[in-house]
Amino acid sequence: MQAFRRSLVFFSLVTAAILLISLSGLAQTIGSANTATADPTVPRPAATPCVVHLFDAVAFADFSPKPFVYTPPACAGPWAKVVLEADFSIQAGRQFDRTANIWIGGANVYFGTTAEPSHSVARSWHVERDLTDYSPLFTTSQNGSVILGNLVNSTFTSILFGSADLQFYPLAAKQPAPKTADEVLPLSAGADGGTVFLNSTSDQLSAELNLPMNVERAYLDVLAQSQANDEFWYSCVPNDVTTELQSCGGTGFRETEVTIDGTPAGVAPVYPWIYTGGIDPFLWRPIPGVQALNFIPYRVDLTPFAGLLSNGAPHTVALSVFNADVGFSTTANLLLYLDHGGAQTFGGVTTNSLTAAPAPVVQENLTTDASGSITGSVNVSASRQYNIHGWVQTSHGRVNTTVAANINFANQQQFDITATLYDQKIEQNTTIATVSTRAGGGSSQNEVNNFTWPLTLDFTFAVNTDGSFFQTTTIDQEYHQDRVLTQPGQRALTSTVSNVVTPSDTEQFDSSGNFTGPTGQSNQQSYFTRDSTGYCYSRQIAAAGGVLTAVTDGVGCK
Repeated sequence: MQAFRRSLVFFSLVTAAILLISLSGLAQTIGSANTATADPTVPRPAATPCVVHLFDAVAFADFSPKPFVYTPPACAGPWAKVVLEADFSIQAGRQFDRTANIWIGGANVYFGTTAEPSHSVARSWHVERDLTDYSPLFTTSQNGSVILGNLVNSTFTSILFGSADLQFYPLAAKQPAPKTADEVLPLSAGADGGTVFLNSTSDQLSAELNLPMNVERAYLDVLAQSQANDEFWYSCVPNDVTTELQSCGGTGFRETEVTIDGTPAGVAPVYPWIYTGGIDPFLWRPIPGVQALNFIPYRVDLTPFAGLLSNGAPHTVALSVFNADVGFSTTANLLLYLDHGGAQTFGGVTTNSLTAAPAPVVQENLTTDASGSITGSVNVSASRQYNIHGWVQTSHGRVNTTVAANINFANQQQFDITATLYDQKIEQNTTIATVSTRAGGGSSQNEVNNFTWPLTLDFTFAVNTDGSFFQTTTIDQEYHQDRVLTQPGQRALTSTVSNVVTPSDTEQFDSSGNFTGPTGQSNQQSYFTRDSTGYCYSRQIAAAGGVLTAVTDGVGCK
């Protein structure tokens, strides 16, 4: 991955293990420099699962995919829950953060990045993903692969290792099976998976699919990971000022577009993930950024197109990233829910106000004085409001679906640049409100999802009068989601998620450019989630000097 402007290589930390505290979720070690997150494990039934091992202790020291064969579990479905568990580790030494993918039958079941080590600290971490919706993917034997490209040589010395399994929880007596997709169709590089890299707005990840003729609902789980020039896309500026602002181009706005047969069908906003080598590696020791180790796909509701998708003709589903500027690694999974009472559905789209591309507004207010110093601001904003209405005739009647979305994006950057100072302040926020309403066919429901993704970043690089210099970075990175699902005569299902990471650090250098150490390094993560079933999880962790200093559980949960 590309280093952030003026980013510096990582240096060693000393491990200090003082006190082990066993807590709900994953155990944390106070005083340890090992990777630590406040993220919860996936809630699961009390039953004993059937376990299918995907790969064990695989070493990643090159860029070749590591194949495996997936075999269904001994306990046949349907299952109450399906959970992916994966454990990764990296040797002490020097290594970049790397991207990891797990694929089954060409479908992505895990996407994340790795933790960077230090000279004296090896790291290990655990990730989980609820794959219950993907249950039909696991009913037959299929080829799988794990892709974790890693360069190992005399400079980059650390080998990565990984193991993963799937846990299948059987239904309890008289327990109804969860409503999962009936088919999962991948959008990837090929039969064995792989992401597709999009270099520009016009590039697409597309798949021509022959679909069942009785589709009733459809969703697309989208993952678009910023890489190379776009890794720090939220810090980019308009092309006409990239030179003087020493920044990447394309403005600070990116958005994933979804089309069906070339027609706009949905929008997947891009989350500003920051990886463990991003900007300043000390920021993320030992607490990584929000979702850095385990990305959450963005789900786009394509149900208004169900009738169209069922007409027996092949259909092309495609992704593109607006303003991609070398570029984005992309993949997606199409989830189809079928009409179990009939072999054929039909219908159409009656309203679609989604335009093919957004219309971002750019504002530049920069001043350059006689000495060449630059001050001022560069802002970009974009707003999307659309309604898509479609209907599908099923065996249980006509079902009407409306998807309404209101998406607002704003990126405000303030610059102060002189011969001895580079200061860039970024305030960005994405707010997303979607409402999916289905009515008819003997039932109705209304699902509301609200997301808020604030990012605040203050980056300063300054040269002192003696020629020494320092780099100071402070970040507030957040992910919030609220969901409400209502159906007549039933209790509303609600859930909320809040994940906040706030690191800061200063890197110091002498006048010869030698690194003299970090100062003021600290990081905190606060994770809270609750739902209407009574489940509640809360964990707050803190670190300073590269080691974990505090763990607090239960705040906000009664």
